[in-house]
Amino acid sequence: MPTLEGMATRRRIPIGNRAPGTGRLGAVLFDMDGTLVESEQHWGEAMAELAARLGGAMSAAARERTVGTSMRFAMSVLYDDLGVERSEGDYRADARWVEDRTRELMAAGTHWRPGARELLTEVVAAGLPTALVTTTPRRIASVVLAQIADDVGGDPFDLTVCGDEVPARKPDPAPYRQAMAGLGVEPACSVVIEDSLAGVTSGLSAGAAVLGVPSLQTLAPAPGLTLRDSLEGVGLAELAEVLAARDEDDPAA
Repeated sequence: MPTLEGMATRRRIPIGNRAPGTGRLGAVLFDMDGTLVESEQHWGEAMAELAARLGGAMSAAARERTVGTSMRFAMSVLYDDLGVERSEGDYRADARWVEDRTRELMAAGTHWRPGARELLTEVVAAGLPTALVTTTPRRIASVVLAQIADDVGGDPFDLTVCGDEVPARKPDPAPYRQAMAGLGVEPACSVVIEDSLAGVTSGLSAGAAVLGVPSLQTLAPAPGLTLRDSLEGVGLAELAEVLAARDEDDPAA
């Protein structure tokens, strides 16, 4: 597992020299699949193909339950949906097949979610610490990270935390706690951007304010959570409002 020190690479601009409008905002932590890029569809396609290989079809309801979750949980949902029993060895083989197929699909190209590129570049230009926190394993996430870096002209993240580099995956708070510790920022000054229930739960449990932008899964209102239909029109001022809204929900934050 990479050390936290080894993962933090980009120089951060001192608070006093950051762009106006950042206020208390200390860091922005982005989910990847379904939040920054349209890659959830690749996972869905791979799961659907596996279901066909197992002699069935994955229902839309089952697919929705798997969004943003760990591979083990997603595969258990798929097996239940199909009414099949698989051994531990079968699970490992199936999971590897889904990961390999998803990696193939991602390598063919991914697309930004609406407004995501503009927000990410604005946050970086302001000098705010950034992290990408994803349940996707490093060997798959690296494909998308390379595409993002190529498109924006360099790695925009101070730190990246992948699903195989944490003690527990979303919805556990561990991934976001690890990222905030690596960035050296407090949860009270951090905004997490997520599209799934598992990711929102992880960010809120870690103590951050969360901006939820659902893609394939409906998100219900919750204290500390601000909901928007997309990231279009979201900039530093809107992220500061996410923090302020969380503070109103929990003045002790």
